[in-house]
Amino acid sequence: MRETRRRMTAVDAEEFFDFQPCSSAGLPDPDPLIENLATGVIEILLGVREVQQIARWVTESTYELLTQRALTAKRARALQLQRTVPGFEISSVRTCHTADGVVEGAVVVRSAGRTRAVAIRLEGLDGRWRATAIGVL
Repeated sequence: MRETRRRMTAVDAEEFFDFQPCSSAGLPDPDPLIENLATGVIEILLGVREVQQIARWVTESTYELLTQRALTAKRARALQLQRTVPGFEISSVRTCHTADGVVEGAVVVRSAGRTRAVAIRLEGLDGRWRATAIGVL
């Protein structure tokens, strides 16, 4: 018998090597990650932390958006001649499991004179949580 082999197209290869979704059942509690990511994002925007430090927990598109946002924040600080970094604290963390392998969270961050919300969407990819979207309001 003659065996026929199917050639892998570029689309097939991309899907094969792309992140593979996984179930929430095999993943750790997402609450600490959401809180730590929110802290990291605020520190990135304040210029205390580099974006590379959270690269392992975010997707490539999220990483690029954070890099752009950090650059914009750095320019704004330079224009204001801001030298001190304001302190902040996490006020509350709320999470919601919207689907299997998907968690959305909101973190309220308070600092002197300002309160912000950080919205984060985590998806189970390749056996761990990764942030696919992060927004700071």
